[in-house]
Amino acid sequence: MRKPDGRKIDHGTLETIRIRVARQIVDDGANADELAKALGFSRAAVFSWAQQYRDGGIEALRAKPIPGRPKKMTDQQADQIYTILCTKTPDQMQFDFQLWTRWLVRDLIARLFGISITEQAVGRMLRRWGMSPQRPTTQATQRDEAKVMRWKTEQFPKIRAEARQVGATVYFGDEASVRTDHHGGATWAPVGETPVISRTGDRKSVLMLSAVSAQGKLHFMLQQGGSVDSKVFIEFCRKLLQDDGGKVFLIVDNVSYHDSKAVRRFVAGTDGRLRIFFLSPYAPDTNPDEWVWNNVKTAQIGRKMMGVDPSE
Repeated sequence: MRKPDGRKIDHGTLETIRIRVARQIVDDGANADELAKALGFSRAAVFSWAQQYRDGGIEALRAKPIPGRPKKMTDQQADQIYTILCTKTPDQMQFDFQLWTRWLVRDLIARLFGISITEQAVGRMLRRWGMSPQRPTTQATQRDEAKVMRWKTEQFPKIRAEARQVGATVYFGDEASVRTDHHGGATWAPVGETPVISRTGDRKSVLMLSAVSAQGKLHFMLQQGGSVDSKVFIEFCRKLLQDDGGKVFLIVDNVSYHDSKAVRRFVAGTDGRLRIFFLSPYAPDTNPDEWVWNNVKTAQIGRKMMGVDPSE
């Protein structure tokens, strides 16, 4: 129940108020209208409490049990399950999987507390806790967090400081490819009626190279088919230097062609206009240019129909 001002009153407190008000009216002769006004309850509610007290005594004013099934887990047990789901994977809890599912959570509850609960109930419980099914990101086991931290706190600040001294622009570069049959995501539709999207039946790929600066400058190169090698990467660097017009510090990942002999010779022949630096291994999250491909493949462009000519 809520008071007129919107404040919610718990069952125990409301029970105490009902009994006290009813006794004052029936036993002590208090004015019901004045009590209702003073306490902020409606006149009808106060008179109803008094009548219930006359008819059935104090027991008639006791708080009724909250409807619904009783909780199977205590608050402490629920907290323990929530903590496990947030901090551990199933294999760390001696299951043969790495992703939490409703039936695995059900089995976890049964194992820890001997409590049987349905998968549907587990799903409702997880949603009440603010959880939802999500596709996890992956991280290479070879990743060295100490190296990643040194890159962020030591190496990159030095690169940025040196770039400022010589007047160079710092770019982060990366490569990706996309196909004309790229799956752009899902769409809402009536159950059992899978929608059909028209697009080209030709399977072609587009090779994409880009470099983005901290100021948001974006340079890119597209090539139909093929793969990136030293020759393609050098061509991209040549165009980047031409477009930028100044000195460039290009930060890329550790793929072999970024540091090939041919690339080194090209860099040496730029008279200091181009320098190439390398990210910490297995740390794509430290490369802002990854967001370019996220936008292309997932967020925006990838959701558009590719390769469809409206005139066809």
